[in-house]
Amino acid sequence: MVKIIRNFFLLFILFLVLLFAYIFIDFGDPGHSNQVSSTVVNDITQLNPIEVTRVIQPTSIEDIVGAIQSSTGPISIGGGRYSQGGQIAYSDSIHLDMRAFNKVLALDTARKQITVQSGITWRDLQEVIDSENLSVKIMQTYANFTVGGSLSVNVHGRYIGEGPIIRSVESIKLIKANGEILNASPTENSSLFYGTIGGYGGIAVIAEVTLNLVDNVKVKRYTEKMSVQDYRQYFSDNIRDDENVVFHNADIYPPNFTDVRSVSWLNTNEALTVEQRLIPKHKEYTWQPKVAEFVADSNFGKGMRQHILEPILYSFDAVQWRNYEASYDVNELEPSNRAAQTYALREYFVPVDNFDSFAIKMAAIFKKHEANIINVSVRHALPDSGSLLAWARTEVFAFVVYYRQGTSESAQHEVKLWSREIIDAVIEENGAYYLPYQLHATTEQFVKAYPRANDFFELKKKVDPDYRFRNKLWQQHYEVNNKQYHGSADE
Repeated sequence: MVKIIRNFFLLFILFLVLLFAYIFIDFGDPGHSNQVSSTVVNDITQLNPIEVTRVIQPTSIEDIVGAIQSSTGPISIGGGRYSQGGQIAYSDSIHLDMRAFNKVLALDTARKQITVQSGITWRDLQEVIDSENLSVKIMQTYANFTVGGSLSVNVHGRYIGEGPIIRSVESIKLIKANGEILNASPTENSSLFYGTIGGYGGIAVIAEVTLNLVDNVKVKRYTEKMSVQDYRQYFSDNIRDDENVVFHNADIYPPNFTDVRSVSWLNTNEALTVEQRLIPKHKEYTWQPKVAEFVADSNFGKGMRQHILEPILYSFDAVQWRNYEASYDVNELEPSNRAAQTYALREYFVPVDNFDSFAIKMAAIFKKHEANIINVSVRHALPDSGSLLAWARTEVFAFVVYYRQGTSESAQHEVKLWSREIIDAVIEENGAYYLPYQLHATTEQFVKAYPRANDFFELKKKVDPDYRFRNKLWQQHYEVNNKQYHGSADE
């Protein structure tokens, strides 16, 4: 026993030394800059620079209508730029950068609803509703995204008893390709509502959004480790139907993918361990990106994370506000630069009964290709309420894959290979892959994963007959059947 304790202590000291080195030694290239010209639109991965004709930053609906009606060529739409495969831009288009279109228009505390311009970030929205002790009902983990961007990709989060964000949207105000302004909801212009949410900027510009809110509450963290093969039953018995669970995810540990840690946040009346109501804006993150780099650099780092770092972190009680847990900043993981290697995401959705079989297939593909997977976070979602490009056609588990890759042509090709293999695996399980990421899927895979794709295309032909709204996603899958669409932005 003494020997075991001594060895553990020595490993822990070694871990701290390595961690200290990663935190305080800068291995980046101080001369590298991600700054680009004003007409180059890129995303967070820095893998998809796209030259556009002009960038417009609207601050009013009139600005958007004017940009549409004063031009005849392609228009692309972007928000926070966290999609990772060119979904926000198109070569030689007029690009609508929506980030300055960011006002709160109305807050109805009695009905628990808020109406905002689509370019507002979730973090800025939270600043307004927190003072009223209200909280977002459904959003992604990080608060940097714009609301319109989140609707465009139909995000989800770690919320139990929820699912895609469309389930929390009361209504939206849209601007069509001819400049017409109209409202859409499940009962008004419903085809546009269900086509635009999750429609990746292909149907209309999302101008305004009315969201349903919930009460802000205190939540306490609970964690438990188990084997991956035990997780599905554990979730069914302990998480799915517990109304006290607010957030839940389960992290599958690479490189073996055999162990998982369940992390849940439950309603509580206990005293706060974190007094802040929201994570501060513009916070500087020093050690978090270095830890991510340390974990990504080797299997040793991944083992240290699983067996030493996280057991220490989770050994302390955590009680905080729901809004605090929903206000994470992506900068906590942002590397010093992305010149030679970058971090990216993938996500796969499978029916809940197919969790075990897909997990086995996914792990085998990662190991076969020696993919540098940092984490696989499992979430749960109830079925979509009707979007044409629904990724949750049934109740599903989501596998959110966070990985590091090289930026060279050969490295990108290798990612493409394992990505397509996993897409085939998820289709075999009657599931889907998420569309905001690198565009490695074939159109055949896309149509299989999204069986209502043709309904979406027919709607687009109807409401955007001149193919004004474009991006790289629709260039890849929509233009296949629409060869007549060519040309650049005409001002």
